[in-house]
Amino acid sequence: MSLSSEELRSRQFWRAMLAELLGTLVFVSAVLGASVPGPGEAPGGPLYPAVAVGAVIVSLGHCFGVISGAQVNPAVTLTMLATRKLDVLRALAYVGAQCLGASLGAGALYLALPLKSTADYFVNKVPIELNAAQALGIEVLCTFQMVFTVFSVEEQRRRESTEPGNLAIGFAHIAGARFSGASMNPARSLGPAIITGFWENHWVYWIGPVTGAMLAGMSHEFIFARSASRQKLVACLTCKDIEIVETASVSRSSISTVTQNATRAKQANKQENN
Repeated sequence: MSLSSEELRSRQFWRAMLAELLGTLVFVSAVLGASVPGPGEAPGGPLYPAVAVGAVIVSLGHCFGVISGAQVNPAVTLTMLATRKLDVLRALAYVGAQCLGASLGAGALYLALPLKSTADYFVNKVPIELNAAQALGIEVLCTFQMVFTVFSVEEQRRRESTEPGNLAIGFAHIAGARFSGASMNPARSLGPAIITGFWENHWVYWIGPVTGAMLAGMSHEFIFARSASRQKLVACLTCKDIEIVETASVSRSSISTVTQNATRAKQANKQENN
């Protein structure tokens, strides 16, 4: 679906942009706030940020999920674009809103810090004992896990499932925080970098999350999803209407399931009669 000039001027479009900006602002400020120790306190380790990630994602999903999808992550948005769930203009607008929201969130929290030196905890840094390539691998792995969960939860919502699932996103943060900072979100890394001026190995926190997200989204949509099929992949690569193919795939799967259930029921009845 392409973004028309009428939609670009619509209230719904700008509500979605504002939702992504405000959602990313809240997300970044919450995660950074959980990362900074209080006066006289020791650093809390990766657990507090991980819990903050899970909790704030659930909250933002309830607040902005219907409006914009509450993506709040350029890696997720670009993967939605690659899997034809978003058009180019809307995806770029989302990424711009997310980066601006992250910068505002990091800036607001920096102004509120009683000790400005604690802003060092904002920044994603490659640990001394690792090199950039190792940190990149960790970012790819953790983001793959997170985005695969995002796509799976979205598929459950399509089936009107009430299972929340969003808390699982926080567990990827626990696994990677000790090794790469577990950014998994380029906007989360960009905001603190702008505020503190620390850009060393910043590319790791863009290439890693985007690569991991792309691998997760592609593998879910074209291998593991209920609607996955070769026709769906071809439609995506050739820029055809992917929704028609997806609906047809789900319909065939549903018919097949009903047929199998009916066959099993008949066999069970025969056994009972015998």
